[in-house]
Amino acid sequence: MPHLPEHLLTGYRNFMSGRYPAESGRYRSLAREGQAPETMIVACCDSRSAPEAIFDAGPGELFVLRNVGNLVPPYEPDGEYHSTSAALEFAVQSLKVKNIVVMGHGRCGGIRAALDTNSAPLSPGDFIGKWMSLIAPAAETVTSTFMTATERQTALERISIRYSIANLRTFPCVSILEGKGRLTLHGAWFDISTGELWVMNKETGDFERLEME
Repeated sequence: MPHLPEHLLTGYRNFMSGRYPAESGRYRSLAREGQAPETMIVACCDSRSAPEAIFDAGPGELFVLRNVGNLVPPYEPDGEYHSTSAALEFAVQSLKVKNIVVMGHGRCGGIRAALDTNSAPLSPGDFIGKWMSLIAPAAETVTSTFMTATERQTALERISIRYSIANLRTFPCVSILEGKGRLTLHGAWFDISTGELWVMNKETGDFERLEME
């Protein structure tokens, strides 16, 4: 009985015979000197929207944080466990990233859960329900009966990105560095079905499709 699923073992063997030899020098350098990515990506756990694949990034290029719904909670130094805040703190204070990108995506299950207030919890703990309640105020803004379910979901997927960026600015380490021009916040939305990337206009908040040159 293998200690890992066979498809993972096959993937690792392909990695060691293909990509690793081509980038072994880069891996050795990262092991010796440590990581120094310039960009942090806050993305969803969804297996269909991996930032490293979307941005064709090599080892050490992106510091990626993934959680359900690509959410950033507000700054709460209350002594509780805050994995997202811990990763953000490390990226900004230790790695000194220059960019933070909050990247949502189409057909997000977490966003669907936030909109479906009548759905039963997946477990007695209702961890997803509690987590997605972070954007309950935003979800209430897209309840128009004149919108289809798909339109409501896409709207909240994008609104939640702006919501997370606003929460990022509640962290002193982020707001101070942004004010000094040493840190820039970005928003993006990935359409799984078409591969299109929509980038948030910093001035208007609108999402604009990135044109291929």
